[in-house]
Amino acid sequence: MTRQVRLALAARFPRPAVPGQGLFDPSVSRMRVTPADLDVYLHVNNGVYLQMMDQARTNLLADLGALPLLAERGWYPVVAASTMSYRRSLRLGERFTITTTVLGWDPRVVYLEQVFARGDAHVARGVVAGRFLARSGARVPAHDVAALLGHEGPSPDLPDDVAAWARAFDVAHREP
Repeated sequence: MTRQVRLALAARFPRPAVPGQGLFDPSVSRMRVTPADLDVYLHVNNGVYLQMMDQARTNLLADLGALPLLAERGWYPVVAASTMSYRRSLRLGERFTITTTVLGWDPRVVYLEQVFARGDAHVARGVVAGRFLARSGARVPAHDVAALLGHEGPSPDLPDDVAAWARAFDVAHREP
């Protein structure tokens, strides 16, 4: 089954919400490398990592019980920017996890970290800046999404490397 089909199934038939799951609690997605994930060098294709991350972010929203809340309002997530660093390869049949964690937000985007691991071995790390849009096309302020998910108050400070990345790639909020 292709990763695109898996993502569609995860969005249409999400896993159950995790009782007590907070916005900053990590969400763990367990996966296995399939033949469709491989490139000609017989390890996971770099583009497939991004598709796997899509599914893991959908699982995060499912864990939070957010998917029906977002659907009621006509809000949906999109990626504004992402970056990856790779340490090890994933090969056919290997089991691995993606741990997705919300790091914080600014008025424009939500920042997440997604860490791939095979057992205790760190495989890859992705940093994602995502935003939410309304079906009308309007941008939904990130703090409105955080409030919908039960978080009142400001965002925690972003890790220095993520804040620098957001500025360097021009995804961070800019004062008018």
